[in-house]
Amino acid sequence: MNSNGENQSIEVDQRPLSYSDLKRWLGLLVLLIAAALLAWALKAVLLLFAVVFLVAMVLNPIIAFLQRRRIPRGLAVALLGLVFVGGFALALSFLIPPLLTQIDDLIRQTPEIWNRVQAQAATFGRRYPSIQQAIPEADQVLNTVGARSGDLLRLLFESSFRIVGGLFGSVFAVLLLVFILINPGPLVFRFLTLVPDHYREASRRTLLRLTQQMAAWAHGVIINGTISAITTGLLMALIGVQPALVFGFIAFLGEFVPMIGPVLTSIPALFVALSIGLDKFGLALLAVLFVQQVETNILVPFILGKSMELNPVSILFFTLAMSSLFGLTGAVLSVPATALFKIVIDEFYLRQKLRNEHQIQSQANQIILGGAERDLDKR
Repeated sequence: MNSNGENQSIEVDQRPLSYSDLKRWLGLLVLLIAAALLAWALKAVLLLFAVVFLVAMVLNPIIAFLQRRRIPRGLAVALLGLVFVGGFALALSFLIPPLLTQIDDLIRQTPEIWNRVQAQAATFGRRYPSIQQAIPEADQVLNTVGARSGDLLRLLFESSFRIVGGLFGSVFAVLLLVFILINPGPLVFRFLTLVPDHYREASRRTLLRLTQQMAAWAHGVIINGTISAITTGLLMALIGVQPALVFGFIAFLGEFVPMIGPVLTSIPALFVALSIGLDKFGLALLAVLFVQQVETNILVPFILGKSMELNPVSILFFTLAMSSLFGLTGAVLSVPATALFKIVIDEFYLRQKLRNEHQIQSQANQIILGGAERDLDKR
């Protein structure tokens, strides 16, 4: 009886592709293409919702902590909002004015800084003529690097303000965040309801693990960024490369773009140091390398490594892919995308594969121990 059923299943699996099957697969392909085109057309809206959901995942553990202390969820959201508004007002009154002043000074001094960099390059070429002959177009290289550095700075600030800029988008994002934090239950319930029954438990674990990972990521980025900003600012001030406060702030922003962000955001400080002199440039380069080594070998493994366990190659791939698709916003979302990809693979493929391997191993043990032969005798 069992062999007949197996033969029938094999015959069904090997039947030729019919016209209805072909039509169904083509319809599915057209539906997927239409969904991809619609998602690409609405990528700005989807990115906004992705950022809001990411922030909600980061803040939800705080709200849940207050809720466990018998504080109503709405009141907990209001208290958290007051804390953020108070912190922003404090930063606005003490930190923002000198920061904006130094940024303005840096912008106004950029032409003079660039002229000094060219003079330093010319002096270096006269001192070492063999190097100048080996690199005959060094001035063009410096011009290209300077232009790219300016583009990088402009892209960094324009993209940063574009993410949070715009009155309508900001108000909409804040309102959406408040609504999600006050009552996230219906969203989670609908999400789990739409998932097929045999994938519901894996989907629940995926959502729970992603929430924990995002909280750990935000915690680590803020701590790493603060330490890197303070260390960079102090070292640049000791070396005499100003404005040190701006360079510390840029170093903090660079932490949101994994791996390549700290490298790119160190270019403005090195550029200003080169305009002062080669000795200042060497000291600034040593300071940047020191900060990055401390971050790579101590801060990231200690703060993020234990909680996220993400492969650096995967992070770099998603950083380049997301930034090429969605710009700086995509680069900021690269770590969440990497974590989501890893969790989905773990829950929907590796866990099932591991379960199958355990089942196969159990069956193999039965065969080795003669259990399968006894089962056949019973039949």
